[in-house]
Amino acid sequence: MRRLLKASPILRIQRQLRERSRQERRRNSRRLFHEANRLKRLPLYLFTILDELKAQATARGIDVIDLGMGNPDLPPPPHVVDELAQQVRRPENHRYSRKGGDVERKLNEAIAQWYHRKFRVTLDPLHEVLPLIGSKEGISHLSLAFLNHDDIALVPNPTYPVHFNGVVMAGGILYNLPIHAESHYLPDLRAVPRSVLRQSKMLFLSYPHNPTTAVADLKFFKEAVAWARAHRIMLVHDFAYSDLTFDGLRAPSLLEVPGAAEVAVEFHTLSKSYSLPGLRLGFAVGNRDVLASLAKTKSYIDFGIFRAVQWAAIKALTGPQDSVHRAVLTYQQRRNTFVQGLARIGWELPMPRATFYVWAKLPLKFSALTSLEFATWLVQEAGVVVAPGSGFGEYGEGFVRFALVEPEPRLREAVQRIARVLQMAD
Repeated sequence: MRRLLKASPILRIQRQLRERSRQERRRNSRRLFHEANRLKRLPLYLFTILDELKAQATARGIDVIDLGMGNPDLPPPPHVVDELAQQVRRPENHRYSRKGGDVERKLNEAIAQWYHRKFRVTLDPLHEVLPLIGSKEGISHLSLAFLNHDDIALVPNPTYPVHFNGVVMAGGILYNLPIHAESHYLPDLRAVPRSVLRQSKMLFLSYPHNPTTAVADLKFFKEAVAWARAHRIMLVHDFAYSDLTFDGLRAPSLLEVPGAAEVAVEFHTLSKSYSLPGLRLGFAVGNRDVLASLAKTKSYIDFGIFRAVQWAAIKALTGPQDSVHRAVLTYQQRRNTFVQGLARIGWELPMPRATFYVWAKLPLKFSALTSLEFATWLVQEAGVVVAPGSGFGEYGEGFVRFALVEPEPRLREAVQRIARVLQMAD
């Protein structure tokens, strides 16, 4: 391993990053206007690092296979694209979105119908549904709406970065709940100290889980709702991968638990299920008072969603769902191809039951490296981009995340390249 480190570009990359950090500090010291302290508490955004590594590899003439960002590559449903194109041509759709307008009302109703069809949960379209400019936007603004400087948000770690970044940006107190494979990546809520509970206002959950691919059953959600009720803590469930489950598994909604809407809100997005990440359309459902405060916060910040996008979203939610089913089958086959391929080259991993990710513990021979160092090594030596586990929180260290957003031939090629890299350490 010592020889590997000396022979690799990792030390050079580390020196470059350290030098860039020093240069940034020097620039900051000379600035007339300084960023807010809360921005200094944020880690460097994960995908900024990945983009830099990818750009360096591309500049060297490497054909890069990008499995880093969870950016769906499948085509969106044609009928949704057609609707968007048609609505963009209508002049009235280019005015500000307004609460209570025709398309706004119909979108809320479409969301409620979709929710009832999938989960058998009845929602009041007017008060228990809130469309968003993507679920990431809504999740971050929820922290802004509710967290004071002395309020604690309980966040499982590792997790999707906006869960903790939103807390920091809002000025709240972040309390990490470590989650591990041994406990199926479910947080132990009973282990939260009483002193922490007294200041806690929110608990973030997300199942199917990014990055670990873990799933939760209705029993866990029932326990979480009872716990939240007992301690008067808001439950926030990020349900972005609700459709992307494999081998007959169904992901339950938190709101299927009777009475859950008293303490919970749930976030969805069209990005993953409908392969529409660029559309920027998500929604939150659940507790009406929480949604009212989130809507109030957003009213000071944005003017709503482009009306043509809302019409397209209605088409996605109410139209044929064949594309969703095809996407699930495609990702399931990609999962099989990739995980079985890694197993053949000696990298044994659990078979994910949901999402389009593979959460991989670093091979033993690379255990001396950090996840960022290993990811750097893969980009430089194999031209394969992966997400370092540390980008999802400190308890993600020692892992990397693969996003299965390339066709099967490219995934097979990625496995072959990774095999060559693993052999270099022998």
